[in-house]
Amino acid sequence: MRVTPAREIFSNSEELSELVERFTQARIAVVGDFFLDQYLVIDPSLSEPSIETGLTANQVIGTRQSPGAAGTVTNNLSSLETGELFAVGVIGDDGHGYILRRELEKRGVNTDRLIPSPYRFTPTYTKPMFLRETGEVEGERIDIINRTQTPPELEDEIIRQIEGVIPEVDAIVLLDQVVKPDVGVLTTRVRQAVSRLARRFSDKIFYADSRGAIGEYRDIIIKPNDREAMAAIGQPVEDAPADEVIQEAARTLHQRTGKAVFTTRGSRGMLVTTEEGQVLVPGVPVKGPLDICGAGDSSTAGIVLSLCAGATYAQAALVGNIVASKTIVQIGTTGTTTRKAIKETSLDF
Repeated sequence: MRVTPAREIFSNSEELSELVERFTQARIAVVGDFFLDQYLVIDPSLSEPSIETGLTANQVIGTRQSPGAAGTVTNNLSSLETGELFAVGVIGDDGHGYILRRELEKRGVNTDRLIPSPYRFTPTYTKPMFLRETGEVEGERIDIINRTQTPPELEDEIIRQIEGVIPEVDAIVLLDQVVKPDVGVLTTRVRQAVSRLARRFSDKIFYADSRGAIGEYRDIIIKPNDREAMAAIGQPVEDAPADEVIQEAARTLHQRTGKAVFTTRGSRGMLVTTEEGQVLVPGVPVKGPLDICGAGDSSTAGIVLSLCAGATYAQAALVGNIVASKTIVQIGTTGTTTRKAIKETSLDF
C-alpha cells in the first residue's frame, strides 16, 4: 500500500496550525486504569547494612511522582492545552491515591469522578533509580496492582460516572491498561455498558486503546498496534507481519466496531481504516536514541484532540504520529510535547 505523503494530508503548515489552535476548545474525559508512577532516587554511595537483617539498606535522596497508564494520556492532553480534562476511574483509599489525585490536579485534570475505594489498591509502579556516573539507572520495579475481580457495586459506580460525564465532554477516551480480565476499571460489563452509551450518544467521540481487549469494543473508534490487531481477530501473532495481513485484520476490526480503526505500525506509520477504505499515514522520521515508552498514549492525545478539532481521520493520525515523534526522543522519561512543537513540524515527509 502506498504511503500518503504528509503534504497530501495537510495542504500546508497553516492548515495544521489552525487545527492545533482549536485544541484549547476540546473537552475530554479519560476513563480507565490510572496508575501512580513513583520514582525513588537512590545514591549507592550512601547504602549501609541493616542492623536487623544485614541486608543492604538503600538510601533515597529524592522522589518524584507522575500519573501513569491512563494518567499518561492525561499528561499528554494537559501538555497540549486541552480545554477541559476529566478523569474517571478507581483509586484506593490510601496514600498513593492521595498523591495520584494531587498529581492529576496539578495538571489541570478534574478528579471529581475518580472513585476512591477501600477494596482496591491505587495501582502503583515504584521504580528505584540508582545514581551512576552516566545518570540514573532503573532497578527492579515494585508493582502494586489489583488481582481480584472488580466488585459489581464498583462497576455500577464506574458506569454511573461515565454516563454522568458524557454531557460535559466532546470525547471519551477509554484506556485499558490491565491485561487480566475484569480486575481493572474497564471490565467486560463496563465495556458493554460503554458500547451502549456510544450508540446512545452517537454525536460524541468514543475512542479505546487496550492492551488485551481491543477486539471487544463495539461502536467505538479503536487504536491497536499491529500485534494487537492480529490477536484480536484470532490470527497467530507475528514479529513482522506482512502489510496485507495487517490490512485484513484492520478491515475485520472495522466491520466489528463500525467505526474507524487506527492501527499503529511503529516507524512504518499508521494505517487508518474507515468505511471509505484504508490510508497509510507516514511516520515522522526521527534520529538519535529513542525511548518508545508512552508513544501510544501520546499518539492517542494527538488523534483525539484532532478529531475534536474537526480533523479528518488521516489528519488525526498524522498529528498522532507527530506527537509521538516528539515524545520518543525524550530518553528515560515518558515524554510529552506542546502545541508549538507540533506547529513547527515540517511536512516534508
